[in-house]
This record gives sequence, C-alpha cells and structure tokens, in this order.
Amino acid sequence: MKTQELIRCLAADGATTPPSVRLNFASALGLGALLALTAMLLTLGARPDFAAALHTWRFTFKFLVTGLLGIMAVRACRMAWRPDAHFQTLDWMSVLAAPAILLGAVGVELGTVPHAVWLARLVGSNSMVCLMAIPALALTPLALLLFVMRQGAPRSPVGAGALAGLASAAIAATAYAAHCPDDSPLFVAVWYTLGTLLVVAAGALAGRTWLRW
Repeated sequence: MKTQELIRCLAADGATTPPSVRLNFASALGLGALLALTAMLLTLGARPDFAAALHTWRFTFKFLVTGLLGIMAVRACRMAWRPDAHFQTLDWMSVLAAPAILLGAVGVELGTVPHAVWLARLVGSNSMVCLMAIPALALTPLALLLFVMRQGAPRSPVGAGALAGLASAAIAATAYAAHCPDDSPLFVAVWYTLGTLLVVAAGALAGRTWLRW
C-alpha cells in the first residue's frame, strides 16, 4: 500500500476522534497543568504581592497572553495528531493571536515609559529564573501530551511535537507568571518567548522519535 493510500485509510478510520482519546487528551492537559502549578508553588512560590498585583494591567496581561496561547496551541495539537492534517491548513491566525497582542502591548509600553527605563524593563530582575523555570515546568505537560498523541498518527511528527511543546510552554508560562515579579510586556516578549522556544524545540525533537509511525 502506498503512503498516500495509507494516510487516507487512517484518516477515514479516525474521522471521528474516539471519546477515549478525547478524554485522555483532556486528562493529560488537566494533570499537566496541575502538576506544573504545584511544582511552581513548591519550588518558587507565588509572588508575595499576588493579590495587589491582580489590580495592575501588566500583571493580568501576562495571564491573558499565556492563556490565549495555550488555548490556541491545544486546538492546533488536536488537529495535528491526525494523519490527514496539513500544517498549511491549520488555523495559524488563531495561534498567532497571542504573539500579536503581546507585540501590541510592547508598543504601548515603549510609547508610555521613558527611553531610559526600556533596558531595565526588558532585562528585569528575574530573567535567568524565567529562562530556566518555563522549560522545567513544561517537562511534565509535554511528556503527558506526547504520550497521548502517540495514540494518533500525525502526518508530521516533528510539527506535532512542536505544537505539543508550544501548548506545554504556555501551561508552564501561565503557572510561572504567578511567581514572576517582572510584569513589563518587554520582559514577557523576550524571556517568556525564549523559554517557550526552548520547549518548542524540545517537543519537535521528541516528536521526531516518539510520534513517528
């Protein structure tokens, strides 16, 4: 049987995702998020002024960006594990919504704070912790998502793994944001993005091995 015929057969068999697979995927997401949050609280802890920070737009904005990115990445993951999934046809506009909103916030930040404090806002006080914490917190969600996605037959194991990494990084970044004392969109755009890219790369490498069929 030729590859294209095999893909069509697999796609026809999996036209409707079995309830058990959907349940496993939702369970992996929920458990991964819970474990990431628990690990953050046990190792880093929530920032002391968490309640007061909720009244500032920069702090709450971090959760908006990471949460939106996570939702869109999860949607893309659910599509990508199918053998008939073409990455060109995924809803990339939705996935890119969070980065676009973040870039808009960066523009607002640059336009409202003095030039003299731009570098300080960008570097922050916790950049190295951020760069290490997001990948570390994402490890468990990523492992769980890859385990569940092996039940499918992704057309592109590398791409599906990368999307699993993106979703896992968003989960980790949301958990880490509750600890992070740096709220500037400049900081988020640089350090959260770098941490996320590390997880995406790890997911792509893992997907190449674990999601191959």
